Amino acid sequence: MNSTLTATPAPQAIDCRQIGSATIYRGDCMQVLQQLGQVDALITDPPYSSGGMMRGDRMQSPAAKYVQGGGAEGAAHNLNFSGDNRDGRSWAFWVSCWVSLVRQALRPGGYAMVFTDWRQLPTLTDAFQAGGLVWRGLVPWDKTEASRAPHKGYFRHQAEYVVWGSNGPLAIAEHGGPWPGVVRERVDHRKKFHMTGKPVDLMRQLCQAVPPGGIILDPFMGSGSTGVAALELGYRFIGIEQDQHYFDIAAQRLADAQPG
Repeated sequence: MNSTLTATPAPQAIDCRQIGSATIYRGDCMQVLQQLGQVDALITDPPYSSGGMMRGDRMQSPAAKYVQGGGAEGAAHNLNFSGDNRDGRSWAFWVSCWVSLVRQALRPGGYAMVFTDWRQLPTLTDAFQAGGLVWRGLVPWDKTEASRAPHKGYFRHQAEYVVWGSNGPLAIAEHGGPWPGVVRERVDHRKKFHMTGKPVDLMRQLCQAVPPGGIILDPFMGSGSTGVAALELGYRFIGIEQDQHYFDIAAQRLADAQPG
């Protein structure tokens, strides 16, 4: 594998840190992505800009949209984050733009996996392909019966989705697979560092599709769960995060996840 992990700060990045086998940038991914070398996989959980049917609903703060009770409720992991208030058309255009930049860095045949919810699923599958990636399927994430239930009369909001594909043709994997087409993993709020953070065990299951020793990119790093899973499995990691609060949390978590 010819991929190399670059520690060269992108000019537009506010901060760049090398933490063992991880390189993380604080800055706008649309700028930082243009400076990166080749990576082997994209695994990311971008802002959904979801939480409602109308533009006014989506313009609310993340805490108002995603936290039961409509407030932060004092939990440190419920601090608001940026980039989650686009309307449907602007979100689709934005996704297609950063996917296009990722595709330029992603090696031929590299995996791409992007999280979304039920509201944005149709839009993401279009934007994924508009950015130049080949859409190959969905991996539902079953959050189990412990997931949020709005009220009586509704079906439980029990699943989110990973839109997955590749940069061009996908060769038969020599290191494993087929992997489970549905991942079942509950959210333990006691282990969360971000309002919409994904469980590390969930991210581990996605990372295993990447060839051993590869570089995994997450342009919306948040609190660093993708990176923690990647490092624990022996991968290298590049993360980008715009918010200082979550960037600092991710830096500490990645330092703690280093071998030894």
